Amino acid sequence: MSEALPLDRTAVSAVDAGGMIEDVLGQPHQLEDALWRVDSAGITPVDTPGGLVVCGMGGSAIGADLARGAIGDRARRPLVTSRNYEPPSWVSDDTLVLCASYSGDTEETLAAYAAAGERGAARVVMTTGGELAEAARTDGVPVIGLPSGMQPRAAVAYMTVGALEMAALAGVTDSLRSEVEAAPVLLRDLAAEWGPDGDAQCEPKALARALQGQVPVVYGAELTAPISVRWRSQLNENAETPAFDGVLPEMDHNAICGWGQPTFTAIFLEDDEQHSRVMRRIELTAEVVAAAGSPVERVRSRGKTRTERVLSLVLLGDLVSLYLAVLNGVDPTPVARIDDFKQRLG
Repeated sequence: MSEALPLDRTAVSAVDAGGMIEDVLGQPHQLEDALWRVDSAGITPVDTPGGLVVCGMGGSAIGADLARGAIGDRARRPLVTSRNYEPPSWVSDDTLVLCASYSGDTEETLAAYAAAGERGAARVVMTTGGELAEAARTDGVPVIGLPSGMQPRAAVAYMTVGALEMAALAGVTDSLRSEVEAAPVLLRDLAAEWGPDGDAQCEPKALARALQGQVPVVYGAELTAPISVRWRSQLNENAETPAFDGVLPEMDHNAICGWGQPTFTAIFLEDDEQHSRVMRRIELTAEVVAAAGSPVERVRSRGKTRTERVLSLVLLGDLVSLYLAVLNGVDPTPVARIDDFKQRLG
C-alpha cells in the first residue's frame, strides 16, 4: 500500500495534523531569521580560551553537534556539547557557556545554567522564555529569543546558527556567517526537489518507503557523524520507529560483526571531503552488511561549503522521518511518551 501512497501534499496533510512539514520546509528562512535574532541579542564579544560549551537536551542540543560538524578542522578551541545537569568539571571563567532550551523549562539545562554561573563562566541563553529566560534577565545574561509555536526539534536551524555564532564569539573558529547566509539558496532548491510537491520518487520519499517496517541504523563519519544522531532522533520522534546511530571507523572494530538481520537497514551518510580511507571503509562496510543479508542505503551531502553540506543532510533526514511518519500513519508532531515521562518525573 505504501508503494502507491504518493507522499504528496494531500497525503502528508492527512496525517501531519501538527503541520511539521511547514517547519521542515521553512529551514531556509529560519537560518536567515536566526542570524537576525543573534544580532538582536546585542551580545558583547568575549575572549574565552576554554572555548564554548553548549548545555542542552534533545532538539535543543543537536545544534551544537551540527555546528561542530560544520566547523570541522577549522576549530582552534574546544566546542563541547553537554547533555547533563552540570557542565564539564573544567568549565570556569575562561569558558563561554551557551544554555539552549527551547521551552526554557528543561530541568537539566536550568541546573547547568546555575552551575556555570557559580563557576564564573560567561553565559548566553537561547530560548523562547520560561524559567531560563527569567533567570537570565535577572542575572543580566544575554538572551537569544527564539520564535514560539514549534516543537524543539523543529528549531534545528536556530540552534545550529546560535551555536555557530557563539563559537565565533568565543574564538573557537572564524565567523562562518557567510556560509550561513549562502545556505538558504541551496536549501530552497532542495526543499522544492524533495518536498511534498516534488517527484514521487525523489530521494527522501524513496528512502522512507525503503525504511517502512525496518529498523534504521544510521552511520556517519567526520562531517556526517553528528548528522547520524539527528537522523536517529528524528526517526524516533517523528516516525515513532526504533532507530540507532553510530560512527565510522569505530563501527568497523565492533558493530560490523552484528549485522545480518534483514529487518535492520544500514544507512551511510557520505560526504565528498571525507578522508579517502573513510570513503573506502564505507564502501567495504556496505558490501559486508549487504553480503550478511541486511539492506543498505547510501546518501550523500549536497552543497559547496561544510555548512551547506551539513544542512543539506539535516533537511534530507528530517523529510525522510516525516514521510516515514506518513507511511506509518503517525502524526509527526506529538511526543506523548516524552510528555508523559516528564509529567511522571515531576
